[in-house]
Amino acid sequence: MKLFYGEIFDNQVIINEEEQQHILKVLRMKNGEEIHVTDGKGNVASGKLIVEGKKANIEVSEIKMGSLDFNPRLHIAIAPTKNIDRIEFFVEKAVEMGISEISIIITEKTERKNINIDKIRKQAVAASKQSLRFHFPLINDAVKLTDFLKNTDPEHTFVAHCHENLERIDLKSIPSCEQFTFLIGPEGDFSEREIAFLAENQIKAVSLGNQRLRTETAGVFVAAWNYYQMI
Repeated sequence: MKLFYGEIFDNQVIINEEEQQHILKVLRMKNGEEIHVTDGKGNVASGKLIVEGKKANIEVSEIKMGSLDFNPRLHIAIAPTKNIDRIEFFVEKAVEMGISEISIIITEKTERKNINIDKIRKQAVAASKQSLRFHFPLINDAVKLTDFLKNTDPEHTFVAHCHENLERIDLKSIPSCEQFTFLIGPEGDFSEREIAFLAENQIKAVSLGNQRLRTETAGVFVAAWNYYQMI
């Protein structure tokens, strides 16, 4: 399946302009080739490619609306790494495994404060298309940890940290539900003050095993854990 991003309005489908250029200049597709277009909201159109000069359109043969999203839904709030490539790696892999939402959180030990969210959003779209997802994940703007907690349901929110002297539950003991939120700290982990603050806000701490994982590895691990529950 050759999947592209665009807008779907009833019977009208408009392929995103950047996608059109990719179709024509990179993939060099020809008239009549079969393509599929999703709006990232669960809808997908199928049909034949129509090339008109520098424009790429679709002659729609079928539109399927409202495909089901992944269940359970997973929201990971993760601190950015000093090397942004590591977070970009996490985003790509987590999207492929069906993550529903990603938030970038700024913590006490966060070294990188400037994040190109638009670039991350584009990577999420690319990973969604590659993995044939019709629901694109929500990528939120960067926010301070304290502000993030203001709109968080503590009942299904967990923090993964490496402080072995503090109480943590096993990941396997978390009961099933329709949506999880996990907080992943930066290099150097959350501070003890932040962990105490999270505990005061009824956020439960979890252990991801005996190994000490990098920030992006912990995020991918949680995404894989949730993906396993889907299949």
